[in-house]
Amino acid sequence: MLTPDLPPPTLFDGLDLLRIDVSGVVATVTLARPAKRNAINDRLIAQLHTFFVNLPEEVRAVVIDGEGEHFCAGLDLSELSERSVAEGILHSRGWHAAFDAIQFGRVPVIAVLHGAVVGGGLELASACHIRVAEASTFYGLPEGQRGLFVGGGGSARVPRLIGFSRMTDMMLTGRVYDAAEGERIGLSQYLVADGEGLAKAQALAQRIAANAPLSNFAVMHALPRIAELPQAEGLFVESLMAAIAQGDDAAKQRMRAFLEGKAGKVSKQ
Repeated sequence: MLTPDLPPPTLFDGLDLLRIDVSGVVATVTLARPAKRNAINDRLIAQLHTFFVNLPEEVRAVVIDGEGEHFCAGLDLSELSERSVAEGILHSRGWHAAFDAIQFGRVPVIAVLHGAVVGGGLELASACHIRVAEASTFYGLPEGQRGLFVGGGGSARVPRLIGFSRMTDMMLTGRVYDAAEGERIGLSQYLVADGEGLAKAQALAQRIAANAPLSNFAVMHALPRIAELPQAEGLFVESLMAAIAQGDDAAKQRMRAFLEGKAGKVSKQ
């Protein structure tokens, strides 16, 4: 009996907690647990990790969004079980592996923030390279009120955005920042009206995807490391990275286009 032709199964078919849309060079990944405010459980972490370590070759930038009213309300406490110290370490390291695959992966990642960006949700957002916040966004780190400590990389990433004193305040007192305050202190780079975040993020992703891939890779991987080095060592690494980037064929083509008047000049946007 003949059966209709079906598309071959892919690695992503089993990622039921994510909605994945690959449109040309941009992939949009949507957290799909709206009834749980996109709270993160072990399956969701594993699926995010699977996606980012198996990114389709044609993808040059990724957008992460959250279905429903909230980006991500953090760890799904309803699935939290008592763990031994060893089990707790392994659980935390699983989050680290997933978020490292975002921050130190192959392509830049843009987060679309709206509603709750709380706890693990803020840890996920801080692993992204650019954050676009809608007006409904609010940020919190309630772990201190729940007898917990951040375990998804927040202690390493969030202070690099806002300073450890602000993070200390958030964890000790439960302070919550709204969208405008978050942009002011560095939790987001863009602030847009509600409902406009995804379009803004996808437009940024298209622009980023048009850059030379090696240049994007250098910004993602070299820049944060240089920032942690003493100045003399950082300047030396900068020289190495600049030489590598400008020696790439894609960079040479872009420079020729600029010199021939075929590329746009910097202008106020």
